[in-house]
Amino acid sequence: MNYPAGPFSIPPLPSSRGASLFRWTVPGSKSITTRALLLAALADGTTTLRGVLQSDDTRHMRNALEAMGILIEDVDATTLRVKGGRARLHAPSSEIFVGNSGTTVRFLSAFCALVPGKVTLVGDEHMAKRPIGDLVDGLGQLGVSVECPTSCPPLTISGGRLPGGDVTMPGNKSSQYFSALLMAASGAEKEIFLKPEGELVSRPYIDITLNMMAAFGAKFKEQDGGFLVQPSQLKACDYQIEPDASSASYAFAAGAITGVPVEVPGLTEGALQGDYAFVDLLAQAGAKVEKLANSTKISSARDLNALDVDMHHISDTVMTLAAIAPLMKGQTKISNVYNIRIKETDRLEATVNELKRLGQAVESGRDWLSITPAPLQPTTVLSYSDHRMAMAFALLGLVATGVAIEDPACVAKTYPGFWNDLKSFYEHCGASLNF
Repeated sequence: MNYPAGPFSIPPLPSSRGASLFRWTVPGSKSITTRALLLAALADGTTTLRGVLQSDDTRHMRNALEAMGILIEDVDATTLRVKGGRARLHAPSSEIFVGNSGTTVRFLSAFCALVPGKVTLVGDEHMAKRPIGDLVDGLGQLGVSVECPTSCPPLTISGGRLPGGDVTMPGNKSSQYFSALLMAASGAEKEIFLKPEGELVSRPYIDITLNMMAAFGAKFKEQDGGFLVQPSQLKACDYQIEPDASSASYAFAAGAITGVPVEVPGLTEGALQGDYAFVDLLAQAGAKVEKLANSTKISSARDLNALDVDMHHISDTVMTLAAIAPLMKGQTKISNVYNIRIKETDRLEATVNELKRLGQAVESGRDWLSITPAPLQPTTVLSYSDHRMAMAFALLGLVATGVAIEDPACVAKTYPGFWNDLKSFYEHCGASLNF
């Protein structure tokens, strides 16, 4: 994949109101692809996965599963054939590197409880700062031995059996801790009852997990404020992965701020991913949103109005909204998003810092920030090795002079083709984005 060299200056588009519709095809969902790979690995038989995202994060998951005995074949650029089943699993010959993929390390931590022998998961320097202690504690409650001296990766799981039982974990840190245990629980020796303490963050991601577990034949139910999963043999299937709703937020926002109508195929009402609700926020701000049978179209209002929103359940789109807030009329406030502090970076702090460097009036607290628009100041936006920082703030460059992105290549984590797609958007508008 061809990436711009950093820092990469983004030239503003010429006036594009009245431009024709641009069809922006977004790659497959990272959240769904990683879950599908893991569930297919546990399922007996051969699963076909269609619409697969090819990115750094999904590559880490694939490499890990292959190292533990799962056979994965490329059918075409977005289709994989997975020959799975627990009988194939064995300990890898060396430690497994997961980069800075939080999804991969969390899902594998529980999965490895089913793998005979010891598995060590290690990441890069950023991963070594990402807490995983609550999940380690949850596995311990189920009788799984995990060595994790710093409560952050690396960690070593001694697997081969998942005894089962009851487990409680704080609900306000990461829904991925719960998704990890839910998916592994079908391979337990007896029922697992998993209960969150307090409010469960990012509940829509739990719903994705449960929906996909059902597609692979897992047996579970919600009861008494938690989730009861019964031991069951997952079954191979043919599974279609929908486009990534978090990545689609950049396409939708581009349409909302430039005046160029944008259509994203494959995403509409009924989408598994909660982040699809980002289009509803744009509608509240004044953009026109059309939810069609097989796609969603968005076109801008002449002015977008500021919002006061709780984004607890769609937190991966916080930076998209924050990045376009300087273009909206009035003060935008985003609240109840403490959980974004433990992502690839402290996203709340990073967003506040970069908006201030762009000349905006920003206030913030433990779990909120507010943005009052001010004249945009030219700057190179720091990426913090975070793909979403780079893609979200690139949007400002569409309409403002002097915006550059420090590390454009970090988008490879979830959306390797982002810059090529943005280049196509420019060309559709009669402009150039050269790299």
